[in-house]
Amino acid sequence: MTRPFALLAAGGTGGHVFPAEALAAELINRGWHLGLVTDKRGQTYGGTLGTLDTYRISAGGIAGRGLMARARAMLELGFGVLQARTILKKERPAVVVGFGGYASVPTMVAAASLGIPTIIHEQNGVLGRANRLLASKARWIAISYPQIAHVAEASKSKLRHTGMPVRAGVQALASQPYPTLSETGPINLVVLGGSQGAKVLSEVIPAALTSLPAELQARIHISQQCRPEDLEAVRAAYAASPITATLESFFADIPARLAGAHLVIARSGASTMAELTTLGRPAILVPYPHAIDDHQTANARALDEAGGGWLMPQTGFTAPALAARLQSLFAQAETLARAAQCAKNSGRPDAAARLADLVAETAQVQESRS
Repeated sequence: MTRPFALLAAGGTGGHVFPAEALAAELINRGWHLGLVTDKRGQTYGGTLGTLDTYRISAGGIAGRGLMARARAMLELGFGVLQARTILKKERPAVVVGFGGYASVPTMVAAASLGIPTIIHEQNGVLGRANRLLASKARWIAISYPQIAHVAEASKSKLRHTGMPVRAGVQALASQPYPTLSETGPINLVVLGGSQGAKVLSEVIPAALTSLPAELQARIHISQQCRPEDLEAVRAAYAASPITATLESFFADIPARLAGAHLVIARSGASTMAELTTLGRPAILVPYPHAIDDHQTANARALDEAGGGWLMPQTGFTAPALAARLQSLFAQAETLARAAQCAKNSGRPDAAARLADLVAETAQVQESRS
């Protein structure tokens, strides 16, 4: 029997790539054959995506660019559609799944023009601009949150709440319980800056922590992701304190560090939010204020309203405000544990399986109409 074949369209940041990686692993386990279409500028992927037949096409972003740059991007997109049509006519996938970003647009447009059913996956609490372009032609819109902004009324019937798939390293730790926080024991704090970098975290967090009572500082074990140019300044800020600090520009073992955390301070990008809710770890969330459509605030607000974290806009993210919040939380182990459970309750640890089910359902519908 011929294995079903699907094409994935993805590129850009981890927020687009991680769910594609998770879906690819799930579909391969179910016996699917897969291909990946990505931007010519895209990186060479590792993991499961790195094992797929990969096709590179032209694409270009439009948002926030000048007139001439937009014109060039439109030409790139048009050429990319022609390239994608050639690929699709040859490979004849049963379904095409796009993960947002302009790297996915040509393939999704080409698939719709050829009558191939498409699914778009939105990682954030706001439908991204690329996905808004594609929504009217998509068969389904898979979403990560129960509520999502910027969806046209005509497309709301296409929404399916699958959740946000996470990488295998996080999924493997999903059953690890929230660590007990005692009155005198160590406090494990994890700080993630996100793909945009976060100079503000490198400035505010050391100042806040070193202003806490000395006996509380002595209990803090912090793993902090910093921009390379901030590492020495942050290291110096902690050096004279009793705080135990591990500082890196990149942690290879982020899933394990998150699983062991009593509290996380982070940006609220899609991947971080999915990992927090899969593991069930409470967080203070500082949205990147310049994100397109302010989607990080929407993500953070969803967890805040679910009781799994605390939204702190960057305008109010000061050392005194953070110190007061931390001193209060560290004195209330039950509050942190309750927030951890609320974060866990709002997650979809089976998101990859739910999205794979939708892919299979869509392919069967297409076969029944052929």
